Amino acid sequence: MTAHHAYIAGVDFNQLERWMDASGLGDGPIEFATEIGGGTQNILVAFRRGPQKYVLRRPPLHYGPHSSETVFKEVRVLRVLEKSDVPATRLIANCDDVSVLGVPFFLMEHLEGFNPFMGLPASYIADPEMQHRMGLAMAEGAAALANVDYLSLGLDSFGHADGWLERQVDRWRSQLASYQDFEGYDGSELPQAHDVANWLKCNQPDIWRPGLIHGDYQFANVLFDPRTPKLLGIVDWELAAIGDPLLDLAHLLASWSLSKRAMKATALPSKSAVVAHYAQRTNRDLAHFSWFRVLACYRFAVLLEGTHARASAGLAKREVGDLLHRSAVGLLRQAVRIRDGNETDE
Repeated sequence: MTAHHAYIAGVDFNQLERWMDASGLGDGPIEFATEIGGGTQNILVAFRRGPQKYVLRRPPLHYGPHSSETVFKEVRVLRVLEKSDVPATRLIANCDDVSVLGVPFFLMEHLEGFNPFMGLPASYIADPEMQHRMGLAMAEGAAALANVDYLSLGLDSFGHADGWLERQVDRWRSQLASYQDFEGYDGSELPQAHDVANWLKCNQPDIWRPGLIHGDYQFANVLFDPRTPKLLGIVDWELAAIGDPLLDLAHLLASWSLSKRAMKATALPSKSAVVAHYAQRTNRDLAHFSWFRVLACYRFAVLLEGTHARASAGLAKREVGDLLHRSAVGLLRQAVRIRDGNETDE
């Protein structure tokens, strides 16, 4: 068996070929295998076998106790989304037999698209209308997900819907507190976090409507058509859960300014235009949307601060930790502006 690809840690291509043979997935050697970046801790590898392109997704090399659960979760979500209008990559096959690669993994279709967070193609940069339409397409993707009837798709046991809203602030407050276990991190570097969490607890909505949520819906986790501003697929479903889909829209807006800077996009629609576009496509009640926006900023800040805490203990790159800490501080400032009604409509 002749190798037609570079070595990639965590993927034994000989074993993978044998498993694909047994599963009836193409024939011949695996070729042109390349690792896909993008910030995820999971390993993503694009490759070709015969005329078809595939993407393999497996847990990180430092295999944690919940890594298998994450793979099983993503497989389940991708399988049911094929019956919906949500743009997502198509699941081809999954493998629970750890004797193949040492971990569970799955194969999905290769979408001929680009990740906008990694940089816009020249055609998008030159055409403000394409950038504007790209922003509206993100609202449409969030709306499609919000409209999913998760019960009819058999996801009634996917997560713990009861008490989801009530758990949110305590869940993220506990995660932030856990960072103090990292040597060198004292937890005093996010001074607004305490006040924001208290406000969220005191102003929690009385009712909410459960649905399937992505959990990290932003430009970094989608693929667009390079020729036309069409959302080809939402990727990275490892944080998917049953919750209120308004959190996905709120998370998108929390990351809006960060994405604009990363993409060098100057013509995205305003946040209010994105919300209006979303509202036209769902029957979601937006009366308490400001609360969800503050929650999204707080939650996102806590997630980013985790890398800063690990960097303080020498477990992550210091420059990355410092960068994400600054972003976390900015997100909490954004939360305060939303809380106080002082946010600008970028």
